[in-house]
Amino acid sequence: MGTLFMLILIAAVLSSAIAVVWTRHESRVLFVELTRLQNARDDLNIEYGKLELEQATWAEPRRVDEEARKLGMLNPKPQDIQLVRR
Repeated sequence: MGTLFMLILIAAVLSSAIAVVWTRHESRVLFVELTRLQNARDDLNIEYGKLELEQATWAEPRRVDEEARKLGMLNPKPQDIQLVRR
């Protein structure tokens, strides 16, 4: 009876030790993945900021006016403007 109890205790200790090792391994794997995703997020935030700046630069009225003049566009005459109502 004492030997069976001792074997059960050893099995419980071993399974507990394996569970701890497995849990720590999974924790490390998940931490590496979290770090990778955070770095990707930071890179995307930097790219988004650059794109916002580029969009603001292209949308400046002076820049739009310059591009329109290059294309031969002119301001419409008052008689050519039509107001459309919904």
